[in-house]
Amino acid sequence: MANHALAGLETALRARKLDRTLTTALPLERRDASALVATDIAALDACLRGGLPRGQLSEIAGPPSSGRTTLALQTMAASTRRGEIAAFVDTFDRFDVASAAAAGIDLDRLLWIRGSDRTWGPASAGPDGPDAIINRALKALNLVLQAGGFACVVLDLADAPPAALTRIPYTTWLRVPRIIEGHDTACLLLTPQPLARSAGGLTLVLTGRTRWTGDADRNRHLTGADLTVRVVSPRRRVDGEVTLTAQS
Repeated sequence: MANHALAGLETALRARKLDRTLTTALPLERRDASALVATDIAALDACLRGGLPRGQLSEIAGPPSSGRTTLALQTMAASTRRGEIAAFVDTFDRFDVASAAAAGIDLDRLLWIRGSDRTWGPASAGPDGPDAIINRALKALNLVLQAGGFACVVLDLADAPPAALTRIPYTTWLRVPRIIEGHDTACLLLTPQPLARSAGGLTLVLTGRTRWTGDADRNRHLTGADLTVRVVSPRRRVDGEVTLTAQS
């Protein structure tokens, strides 16, 4: 009787696509090259065992100037070089087109969704406050993911106030993987610290520094990077560390 009850429960969970909550009989992960989005950075792809998993939510976390945006640009550039389409949800309007082109992104294959560049105080709220801006970016992300057809979709939350990030409902990071499950899209968050902790995705924690010329956000150019990337997977598919040095 107990076995029949367990089988009935497993069937019900799978019917509602909740089978990843089971401790046994999990669906097998795809491990072929087509199931991954390569960054085209040889040392990092080797550590990632081929790249970022498609159909999953991953994240790049690190402090300012740690190389998080540079790594995201390289990943999108790798996708567009393969003839695929990428999308960048630019929450706070920080995207620099010149840096994207210099990174090798085919701009004809990039959807750029611009957010708001407004500034705010620690207690600001309302339609121009950080919570509202982030909420609009999350809605845009959902629309892009539901539309499909993108190899890599990046949501930039790197400049979000930490307090605003903590107010994002955790169910948000459960809903995103459900949208892209079984699809060829790899969703990537840029954050100051690990945020989503997706069960099937990867967390790349960056330390180090990037080197730039120029003073203002809009006229700076990347000249090099010295980065350490620590890769963590909640399911231990990947767990390692790699040091990257680049000169442009």
